[in-house]
Amino acid sequence: MKKMMIVMLTTAIVTGASAMPAGHIGGGFHGGFAPRTTVIVGGGFYNPFYSPFGFYGYGYPYYPYAATPHQPTKLDMQITDIKNDYADKIASVKLDKTLTGKERRAKVREFKAERDQAVNDAKVNYYKS
Repeated sequence: MKKMMIVMLTTAIVTGASAMPAGHIGGGFHGGFAPRTTVIVGGGFYNPFYSPFGFYGYGYPYYPYAATPHQPTKLDMQITDIKNDYADKIASVKLDKTLTGKERRAKVREFKAERDQAVNDAKVNYYKS
């Protein structure tokens, strides 16, 4: 097992070193084409649990855990609604050209403070009940 790990590490180092263009220490793409190097280690044994295509017969990608989507709580939905409302207010103030720049910035700061206070109030009320 140790010998195989040493061989894999050595192969990775040699492959990485040979992929570097001569005389280049910087980054960036300078054109040209470099073929991809593929290293196959082992005796060709196929194990579906370590397949890059997911478990055999279940399609890609299948993972052993249940992929249940996150169900938002009532608090999450309230916070999202509050943030969306204030995002709309802030965007409308930023587009309002009848106000001076200072007035717009002051209104935006005021709306952000109100939004944060409303979110905190929603959290306090949710956890009180």
